[in-house]
This record gives sequence, structure tokens and C-alpha cells, in this order.
Amino acid sequence: QRRIPADSRQVLAVYGEGRDSAEAVAVLYVKRGSGWDRVRGWPAHNGKKGWTTDHHEGDKRSPVGVFTLSDAGGALPDPGAALPYTRSAAIAAPRWWPRSHWHDFDYVIAIDYNRVEGTPPNNQARPEGYSKGGGIWLHLDHGGGTSACVSVSRSAMRYLLRTLDPALRPVVVMGDRAELSA
Repeated sequence: QRRIPADSRQVLAVYGEGRDSAEAVAVLYVKRGSGWDRVRGWPAHNGKKGWTTDHHEGDKRSPVGVFTLSDAGGALPDPGAALPYTRSAAIAAPRWWPRSHWHDFDYVIAIDYNRVEGTPPNNQARPEGYSKGGGIWLHLDHGGGTSACVSVSRSAMRYLLRTLDPALRPVVVMGDRAELSA
């Protein structure tokens, strides 16, 4: 909790049991007074190879840390997102991916890891350089680990899009339990 910005009133906690696990849980919390109330939780997936505190492009691990959630988008029309939403066919998953992954990016929320806040999720600018990776999104789940993103069910994503409010300064706290409790 000490890593959560003082002005944040919404936290999506995404945590896995182990450093090398792609299985995770996503839980939404809202700050009321001085405490945090659990709102809802869902099964989730993260990077195929687990978590890392030193993410690099292509390592198949999700970065550990606290990141703002400032922008959303997808290949489908805005479902009523509170965050700024960009609809673009350029966000759609490539058709050379397995068919089971084609809908992964129907809806996305950009995780502000090595990206420019206030830009569409598919903006390719990488302030820390391309070797540090980027394009880390919360997106639709296809039943397994991701390249480095976090994935949740369609119903969870639609709920989060409608609930995460920029006025409440939402952040995601993500990583394996051991690293998050350190």
C-alpha cells in the first residue's frame, strides 16, 4: 500500500502466487475514508513466464510495480468507458495470431509502463527506450499466459471500463505475492 499514490482512490490489484506463474487474480479496490474496500475480483493471466522487476521486450514476463491507468481503447465501439477511449482497427489483434487470440484487443486499458499517458493505447512511443518493452495492456483473456500483458474475461473488462474513473486516479498494482509484499 505504501507504493500507491496518495491521490489514488481506485486500485486494481493483480497478483500471482509465484514469480514464474501466468495464473493471477485481479481485484478492484476503492478507497473510502482511510480504508480500502474490495469491490470485485476475477481470475486473470499475466506473462507466460511470470513476473519481473526488470522487464525487457520479449521476455514474456509482466512488469512488477504500480502503474497508472489513463487510457483505454479497442477494436470495438466504446462500451461506456470512463477513461478516454480510442476505437481503432489498428488496435485489433493480428490475424496471423492463433484464432483463439483474435478478440484479445476488442477492449484494452493501457497500463502506463514505459508509455506516454494521455495517448491512445497503441501509441508506440517508449520514453525509456524499446529494449524496456511497452504496449502493456489489460486486455481480454484467451485462456492462458500473455506476452507481458494482464488479461481478464470480457465481462470483467467491460465492468472495469465502465468503473475505472480518471477523477479517482486509478492505478494497477501488479506482481507476484512475494514481490508485492516486500
